[in-house]
Amino acid sequence: MAARAQAAGVQSAICILSADEPGEVARAEVVQQAWPRIKFAAAVHPHRAGPYHGRPADAAKTTRDAAQRCQAIALGEMGLDYHYDFAPRDVQCSVFAAQAELATELNLPVIIHTREAADDTFEILKGQGGARGVMHCFTGTLEEARRALDLGFYISLSGIATFPKSEALREVARFVPDDRLLVETDAPFLAPIPHRGKRNEPAWVMETLRAVAATRGVGAEACAQQIVLNFRTLFGEAEAETR
Repeated sequence: MAARAQAAGVQSAICILSADEPGEVARAEVVQQAWPRIKFAAAVHPHRAGPYHGRPADAAKTTRDAAQRCQAIALGEMGLDYHYDFAPRDVQCSVFAAQAELATELNLPVIIHTREAADDTFEILKGQGGARGVMHCFTGTLEEARRALDLGFYISLSGIATFPKSEALREVARFVPDDRLLVETDAPFLAPIPHRGKRNEPAWVMETLRAVAATRGVGAEACAQQIVLNFRTLFGEAEAETR
């Protein structure tokens, strides 16, 4: 997989880890041996916030420890998911807020997962005046994109932007300023056309890039150069795509 990604022109990647899964964090070392330029992010996902009921500080500590172990360049995914509600909403909010505060303390960007929870997500981010980061796998409305941009956040588009029925998302792709745009795989999910339905992998981010560039009316190479610059600006690292 690493070789295919590099052959496709993906020089590096951010691999997002579940901070509360020690085995996953431990495997980061194996992944980095296979692909030395890969980087990591870690956090407690909102789906897994439930065990931290009444203990948001423990969730933040779990994230801190995982981030230190894998030398994370960002904290994430964190946020809110009111579609599945795998954890009570008040618990999701407290865990998210504690981790966002940690990110501000560590001066690290955040990778935000938000689904059907825009108002609460933005309210918590506003409470962390120094928060910066990216709206991961963005599927929201044009207005929600505007709200994220107003907070200084980046918008990252996944393979969904290539799907035939995703014209509303392509409208967002046209709206986002050049210097706030990112693309990602969200592997192993959301493989772009023409790979839809298969297990996604980093190499295929190039399909999303080409589709987004075409939507914006620019060349793929120019779009790629801008996205690399945006990545460096946000994460302070060399070329990469977000998983």
